[in-house]
Amino acid sequence: MADVMTTPWTDGWLLRPSARSWRCPSPSTAARAFHASLPGYAVTALVDVPALAGRWAVGTVLVKNESSRLGLSAFKVLGASWAVARLVGEGAGLDVKGLRLDRLRAVAGQAPVTLVTATDGNHGRALARVGSWLGLPVEVVVPAVISRRAETAIAAEGPRVTRIAGSYDEAVGAAAELADRMPSAVLVQDTGWDGYEVVPGWIAEGYQTLLSELDDQLADRGLGGPDMIAVPVGVGSLAQAVVAYARGRSDDAWVRVLACEPDTAACVLASLSAGDPVSVATGATVMAGLNCGTPSSLAWPVLRDGLDAAVAVSDDAAITAVAALADYGVQAGASGAAALAGATACLDDPARRAELDLPNDAVVVLLNTEGPNGGA
Repeated sequence: MADVMTTPWTDGWLLRPSARSWRCPSPSTAARAFHASLPGYAVTALVDVPALAGRWAVGTVLVKNESSRLGLSAFKVLGASWAVARLVGEGAGLDVKGLRLDRLRAVAGQAPVTLVTATDGNHGRALARVGSWLGLPVEVVVPAVISRRAETAIAAEGPRVTRIAGSYDEAVGAAAELADRMPSAVLVQDTGWDGYEVVPGWIAEGYQTLLSELDDQLADRGLGGPDMIAVPVGVGSLAQAVVAYARGRSDDAWVRVLACEPDTAACVLASLSAGDPVSVATGATVMAGLNCGTPSSLAWPVLRDGLDAAVAVSDDAAITAVAALADYGVQAGASGAAALAGATACLDDPARRAELDLPNDAVVVLLNTEGPNGGA
């Protein structure tokens, strides 16, 4: 078990020049065709924020706005739906390239399974929605710090919700134990550990739809790939997807990936600093969706080798970023606004900006991963 670090990272910052040269295979984008078969699918908006481009002296700042994704207020449904599609589809012998919602509905009742997960909000609600699409029962375990509003929103999707007295990490353990005890149950967790990495891999693969859309949207604007992407980080699965996208490109462009975490739950920053995965003690934060103490074992090697920089941000910074995004016409929750808070902490600082070596015509993308009701 990883050592638990108890000191929060206040305004922490780490630059990793070696990540620039790391490469990986181009990730699969097969999930996008499946996602297009889901109710309410639409490409989420890419919002131009010229005020930030002027402030940071770059060419373009864009916000990929996941505040309304497939009828939910967060991006998480992309990963949850694709993982369940893979589980149900492979169980029925369906070709992964041909997975569509109607085909899954036709086979899901033949050998029904109970979907089990732990969540601090968005992932559990997303999995519950997927279960309702397919007529599958869902069990969701939530930690003590989750708000009653978020718990109620998850329950409204139809699953059984169990609140435990412990942390998010402890909720993950409880969900894994529950899945082991229940007949015909499968754990659909968005973090990995030794012996449990296939499903988290599918979840990260599902997030590539967001990045595939981004590529198309940039091309439509006559822009090449982004020069920097700021991504909110909990266990690191979305950051894993972003790094794979950045380091798996066929061109030689340097896409700087910046991980943005709460200063009270900066498990990726702490792990990068230590050189090995470590756990951090967590507490309450307005960035509830990022309140995770241990990085995913599947994400860790990718982040260790390919993540350019990590920054820890305070609750105050996240709240300020929520208000700023609203001024720019983007409705965000605190977890989603962490991308702006982290980018601001770096690009407002001349020394950090210089270390990132952004060109004057840089394209900076902020991933707003949730709306104001994200997690609720």
